[in-house]
Amino acid sequence: MARIVGVDLPEHKRLFVALTAIYGIGRSRAMKALEDCGIDSFKKVADLSDVELNLLRKHIEDTYRVEGELRREVMMNIKRLMDLGCYRGLRHRRGLPVRGQRTRTNSRTRKGPRRQIGGRKKKA
Repeated sequence: MARIVGVDLPEHKRLFVALTAIYGIGRSRAMKALEDCGIDSFKKVADLSDVELNLLRKHIEDTYRVEGELRREVMMNIKRLMDLGCYRGLRHRRGLPVRGQRTRTNSRTRKGPRRQIGGRKKKA
């Protein structure tokens, strides 16, 4: 099984799609990395030779910030915003949308499931 930066790549997928399983690598970055290494992007992961795999692994580790290092950097940036007490930091702290989206309706992803407000109906 092909393993790059601690991530097992799916064997049955094409190389440029399988590389997107790595946090920090999307389609365009995967295509660029394969082009730089001179590897056919439509080759399946199972068909990759050891030499090509090592070349690709070395290129990704040296060129891109991925997985743990990238996650750590993103979390540190968010923590910095929260420590500063700026508007974006407060939105992160409260678990609300950060980039100006409306919250009167929508934003259920950030706010979580709806909570009931008020009690039961009064009997007449």
